Amino acid sequence: MTRHPARLSRLLALVYLLVRLGLPEHAAQAVPPVQRMVLPNQLVLLVSKEHSLPLVTLQLSVDAGAWRDPQGAEGLAYMTASGLLQGTSTHTATALHEELTFLGAFLQASSGRDYATVRLQVLQRNLDRGIDLFLEVLTQPAFPEEEIRRGIEQTVATVQAAEGRPQQVVERAFEMALFLAGPYGHPVEGTPTSLPRLTREGLIAFHRTYYRPNNAILTVVGDITREEIAAKLLPRLAAWPAGKIPEMALRPQFAQGPKTVQIDRPVTQAHIVVGHAGIRRGNPDFYALSVMSYILGGRLVHEIQSKRGLTYAVNSLFDLGRYPGAFRIVLQTKNASAREAISLALQRMERMRQVMVSEEELERAKRYLVGRFRALFGTQAGLADLLGEVEYYRLGLDYLERYPSLVHSVTREDVLRVARAYLHPESPILVVVAHLKEAGLDEPGKSPPFRSSGP
Repeated sequence: MTRHPARLSRLLALVYLLVRLGLPEHAAQAVPPVQRMVLPNQLVLLVSKEHSLPLVTLQLSVDAGAWRDPQGAEGLAYMTASGLLQGTSTHTATALHEELTFLGAFLQASSGRDYATVRLQVLQRNLDRGIDLFLEVLTQPAFPEEEIRRGIEQTVATVQAAEGRPQQVVERAFEMALFLAGPYGHPVEGTPTSLPRLTREGLIAFHRTYYRPNNAILTVVGDITREEIAAKLLPRLAAWPAGKIPEMALRPQFAQGPKTVQIDRPVTQAHIVVGHAGIRRGNPDFYALSVMSYILGGRLVHEIQSKRGLTYAVNSLFDLGRYPGAFRIVLQTKNASAREAISLALQRMERMRQVMVSEEELERAKRYLVGRFRALFGTQAGLADLLGEVEYYRLGLDYLERYPSLVHSVTREDVLRVARAYLHPESPILVVVAHLKEAGLDEPGKSPPFRSSGP
C-alpha cells in the first residue's frame, strides 16, 4: 500500500475545519445518543456514534488527577500523564510521534485537579492502528529516565517563569491563602521545590496504581460502528487488568476571612483576587449558582468596566470539582483605582444578596448557559470532554437532555437564595499584587481596607 502521510494530515485538517465550520446549526445543538456499558474489568465505556465525518475520538478519563498527589510530591499526577507520551515498551517518543503523524492522528495526555485525560483523534481508516497506539501508551509507558528528567526540568522552568507574571502570582497567592489543607491547595503542575524530588520510580508506581480500567472512563465519539466496537475495541480493552485502587478521604480546610494578602511589585496595574470557599460539582444548587454567577459577572463588567472604566478585565467564577473549590472575582485595574474597584466588587456581591435580580437578567443568563452547553456538542472533542465529565461526577446519562430544563427551572427566588447562602462579601480572602504605594496600600491602618457597604 502506498503511504501518503502529508495527504492524510491535510485530510485531517480539512475534517477539523468541517467540524468547526461546516456543520449546520442544528447539528451542534442536537442531543446525541449515548450508549453506556461496563466491561468485565469495570471500565466504563461510553459510545456516541456520528457518521458525517470520517473521524473518531477516543478519550480516557482516569481518576488520577492532582488531588491524588502525595504531600511533598506535588506534580506527580501531572508528570505521570505527560510522561505517557515519552515512549513505550516498543516505541521511543520520536518513533511514536512519527507514526502518529503518518496516521494523521493527534494524541494528547494531561492531568487536571480531579482526573487525567488521554485523547486520540484519528481518521476512521486508521482506527485499528490508532487504537493499538492509544492502548500501548496507556498500558505500556516506559517512562525513560532521560526524557522524564528533561520533562521535569522544563516544567520547573515553566512554573518559575509563571512566578514572574503578576496574574499567576495573585492567583497562586489566593489559593495559598484560602486552602489550608486538602486536595486543591497546590498547583497541578507542582512547585519548583516538589518537582525535582520526583523520580522515574515514583511515576511508574503512580501509573501502576491508578491507571487501571476500574478507575477510568473511556469515551468513544464519531464514525465507528457497533461491529467495529465489538471486533476492534472490546477485545483489546478486555486484556487490560483491573487493580486495587487505594481509598482516599480528604477533607478540604479553608481559611476564614476577612483576610488580606498584599504583594508589592513594580507594576503599572493592580492584579486582584477576592473570594472565599465555594462548592463541589455535585452540589444540588449548581444550576442556580451558575445563573447567579453569570448575572454577577455581567454586573461587575457593567459597573466596574463599562460604566466607570476602572478595570481592564473582570470576571467571577466558581471552581467546581470532586471537592469544594473556590469562588473568586478576578480583576485588573490601575494601581490608583485598586481600592475603589475592590469596594465596588464587594458591593455588587452584597447587592446580589439583598435585591432580587430582574426577570430580564434571569432570562439572559439562562439563554447564555443553555446555548453554551449545546455548543459543546458541535465537536467530537467537546462531546468527549462533556461525556467524561458527566460520568466522572455521576450526573447521569440523561444529563445532556436534562440540563436545559434544570437551568430554565431556576427562579429569581432561587438566585437570591443561593446568593445569600454562598456569597460572603463580609469575610473575603483578598489578594492584591500591585505597586502598593501607588495603590495607597502601603500606609499603616489601610490594610485590610475594604468593606462592602450597602446594596
